[in-house]
Amino acid sequence: MNRRHLTYLACTTAVVAAGLGAAPAAQQPAVHRVQPGQSIQKAVDAAEPGDTVLLAAGTYRQSVDITSPDITLRGHGAGRTVLMPAADAKGACAKAGNGICVTGTDDKPVKDVGIRSLTVRGYAKNGVWATGTDNLKVRFVSAEKNGQWGIAQERSVRGVISHNLTRNNGDAGVFVANTVDTEEGARDAGKTVVRHNMTEGNRVGVTVRRLRNMSVDHNEATGNCAAVFVVGDETAPRAGHLNVTHNHVHGNNEHCDKTPRLPFLQGSGIVLTGVEETLVAFNRVEDNKGTSPLSGGIVLFKSLVGTPSERNEIRDNLLTGNGPADLANRDTAKTNTFSRNTCTLSEPAGMC
Repeated sequence: MNRRHLTYLACTTAVVAAGLGAAPAAQQPAVHRVQPGQSIQKAVDAAEPGDTVLLAAGTYRQSVDITSPDITLRGHGAGRTVLMPAADAKGACAKAGNGICVTGTDDKPVKDVGIRSLTVRGYAKNGVWATGTDNLKVRFVSAEKNGQWGIAQERSVRGVISHNLTRNNGDAGVFVANTVDTEEGARDAGKTVVRHNMTEGNRVGVTVRRLRNMSVDHNEATGNCAAVFVVGDETAPRAGHLNVTHNHVHGNNEHCDKTPRLPFLQGSGIVLTGVEETLVAFNRVEDNKGTSPLSGGIVLFKSLVGTPSERNEIRDNLLTGNGPADLANRDTAKTNTFSRNTCTLSEPAGMC
């Protein structure tokens, strides 16, 4: 083999080796920009995993349904980017009365969706509604004057609902549940967290229904009929194994009429009904006053079907000015414990 052939083979080998060693260029996440008057849904439908749909400041009269993973819907700040209902509802999310929907299933949850820095206002049902999600993050969102829930999720795990304002919604400002359309036992929420939210003027600030393995911490609730409501019942597995800690709950004294499932609400701080193994600790609970069976600072109450709250620990809370009591154990179980709470009046006496 002559020198020219050897040189050609060496060059060929180098080119092949270089081709084999080079990694394909990674596709960079895209930003899909939307202006008022344009369709948010079209931008979301065009987005690939990792992309961001960025909404300019302004008002958008529409709803949007997110069904693909790893998409972030982001505004230019709550109060600057505002979603409101359209006069002519189009799409499943809008027709259901919701503002933003994140929709997956039990078998195929939608993962890693983010919603942040915008306002959802005035929807007939829910501002943000999520079902079948994994690691949904809702942050810096203002959910105001929606007919049912401000921010809500069901059938979901590992959710992060943080740094939001939920105000003047018809039911709960923040609502998290196992399911809303079937009767079944508590689900594992996969360490879902509800934290650093401000909730005011709702029927209930935060409702946790039939869940296990989650936390409600560092929230502020005021001006609601009830601040934090943790709900269980007789289904198996039982609701519980939750943490309600470091919240500031004050002046939740609005009056809300009774429903088929609940007596009227007024002056309820933190209420546990029919749950087990829940820690309520390091909360500051002040000036929640009313005459409802659920009124008081921290209240334990058997569920509406008669299931007691069992093995719950209420400790290290600061309670003052609540009525008819700072601590109220209106349950029948004997396994709940109260310790190191700073308060003035308890029901029965002797727990302060």
